[in-house]
Amino acid sequence: MTSIPALELSFRRNGRLLLDVQKQLAELHEFARVIGSHSPLLRHWYLSSSKSKEDALLYPAFEEDGPTTAALAVLEECYRGVTDVRSIALWNGAEKTAQQASLTSLVNVLGPPDRVALSLRIEPSFADWKVPLLWVEAAVDIWRPLVASFGPFWYSEHKVFRDRPGVSWLLYLPRVLSEQQVPEAGLLHPVLDKERKQIGTVIVSIIDEPFSEHNPEHVRVANAIEMRLADQDLLPRYAEL
Repeated sequence: MTSIPALELSFRRNGRLLLDVQKQLAELHEFARVIGSHSPLLRHWYLSSSKSKEDALLYPAFEEDGPTTAALAVLEECYRGVTDVRSIALWNGAEKTAQQASLTSLVNVLGPPDRVALSLRIEPSFADWKVPLLWVEAAVDIWRPLVASFGPFWYSEHKVFRDRPGVSWLLYLPRVLSEQQVPEAGLLHPVLDKERKQIGTVIVSIIDEPFSEHNPEHVRVANAIEMRLADQDLLPRYAEL
């Protein structure tokens, strides 16, 4: 992939109260432990700061067993009295642009669903779909998303429907899908819960090389999957999430 890889997911929680800071940051810690095994650049995370990089480096987000006391104190003070929406943004501390990554979590009790997004420019890039698949599965285990996708950030300019998620390289939907339903897919990977029951499917559009939004054939396949899913009412609109 030649543009920024991005993992994005949307989900809803049960309950009318805003998730507490401890739980929100603990979820990110759980996910960070998974992606940290891919690269040393993803093992250390800091609270993003609007002041300076030096200021951000003062506040590591995590220690080995969970969120740091300092990070929790900063966030709790920042959002004191806020009861409707909260955003936590983390940075991997890399100085070089080609090595930077961000991890964000948005929770709210208003209309839109909660969101988590990972954007990264890390070196090296992804040789195949297997590592992104592990990340998507980890995200599903933590957040149970209504939809999750992984692929080049700018693929959104090439997707078929403005009001629906794009397939890109990987798309997760919380439903069982068959090859007959999505014959254009390179692979359909079942996602199982801890009881080994299938709770969803990851659609992998391209399996023989990394997905690129600059490759017309890759875009054609992803677009064909999007149209196939939409024709069967299997690709949700954002307004339905």
